[in-house]
Amino acid sequence: PRIIERIEGVRAFRAASRAPSTRKFAATPTLFRDRNNPRTATALPRHFSESREYLVMGYFDDTSIISDSCMSLANPSLYHFGVLSSAMHMAWIRSTCGRIKSDYRYSKDIVYNNYPWPEAPTDAQPQAVEEAAQGVLDARAQFPGSSLADLYDPLTMPPALLKAHQSLDRAVDRCYRPQPFTSDAKRVEFLFELYEKYVAGLLAEDMPK
Repeated sequence: PRIIERIEGVRAFRAASRAPSTRKFAATPTLFRDRNNPRTATALPRHFSESREYLVMGYFDDTSIISDSCMSLANPSLYHFGVLSSAMHMAWIRSTCGRIKSDYRYSKDIVYNNYPWPEAPTDAQPQAVEEAAQGVLDARAQFPGSSLADLYDPLTMPPALLKAHQSLDRAVDRCYRPQPFTSDAKRVEFLFELYEKYVAGLLAEDMPK
């Protein structure tokens, strides 16, 4: 009876909606309205602590529904996962991300869509990133009883996971240039120069003649 009551509540809520698209779903009150789950997805948190050294992401299959506390990247490769989990991307986040108090507020429009991905990596470089990204996932798997929050706490991050991330950082850095970056400031400087290269001429085209 409790389940039937909840289903009837969903039907009544949808039927009373002012939106025709919502009223249409009153006919199927036992189904979620949005069922476009990809086969796999990576969940990116909208908000996370300023103490994090990396953007902490996780893989999910189509049995999970990612709530609005996260954003999702549909069917990502290990290369996508690796670059977004790297120190390079985190340096970009620190420079472009919005804030709630002092914590990060990740944005697809400002942070993700404007992120300058490597310009011309060799075939071997993305493969190296994928191998290092799998190394990060394998290191996480060594601690099945720990949450991601525990694993990525700067005070308690397991050495094996830290080492895996450092290997990933080197692999991602090499996709941008052969010389190592000596600091995050150098990474940010390089990224903004690359961003300016990517957008050069775009604003000029929009200027009135």
